[in-house]
Amino acid sequence: MTANAQRPKVRLFVTEDLAPGAAAVPREEQAHYLTHVMRLPAGAEVALFNGHDGEWRATVEREGKRIRLRAIAPLRPQEPTPDLWLIFAPIKRARIDLVAEKATELGVAVLQPVLTERTDVERVNIDRLAAHAIEAAEQCGRLSVPEVRPPVALGKLFDGWGERRVWVALPGAPPAVQAPPAGAVLIGPEGGFSETEARWLGALPQIVPVGLGPRILRAETAAIAALTMLQARYGDLS
Repeated sequence: MTANAQRPKVRLFVTEDLAPGAAAVPREEQAHYLTHVMRLPAGAEVALFNGHDGEWRATVEREGKRIRLRAIAPLRPQEPTPDLWLIFAPIKRARIDLVAEKATELGVAVLQPVLTERTDVERVNIDRLAAHAIEAAEQCGRLSVPEVRPPVALGKLFDGWGERRVWVALPGAPPAVQAPPAGAVLIGPEGGFSETEARWLGALPQIVPVGLGPRILRAETAAIAALTMLQARYGDLS
């Protein structure tokens, strides 16, 4: 058998430390998935990761309705996560969930909602976004989960920001030509940034305008396109 064939098909993110013999208790939705969807019996193998101890082979232990996952041996060492952030104006529920999912698959380290003048979403469910990020990390094979931060107003986003460069998707801007090791992508709301916001962003030293082609992209498409472009040219997709 190949190494891939021997890997457990089920991967789960846990918060407990992972080491030989360590036990992790699955969250309620994970326990339901193991029991009622995958129907894994006691002794079945799963893969566990927690964002800092790599990936571990573990077995399912059952005691009545209680489930524990017992770490056995390491499968992969922890890998560094690209220091790439996605800053995005919140959009409607199904589409913002898609942004969190695809950004996780594309390797971002931080998901930062930002409120602009044209943002038409009043509330962002951070817990739901975090849950989608966890599910995407479990599915795509990455060994970390993005940090999901509370929304912040655009005018306060750069308070204490430092020198991290920010690529802003703007119509007519040229493609990115270089990328430092750490950076962020900023995607505006449907309808784009207001003129005041665009002028303010253009005056910031951290901002690098970047074009995403000749067509008008929806916000979620722009996020995916920008992340893919930067990761393919300069990141871990290159």
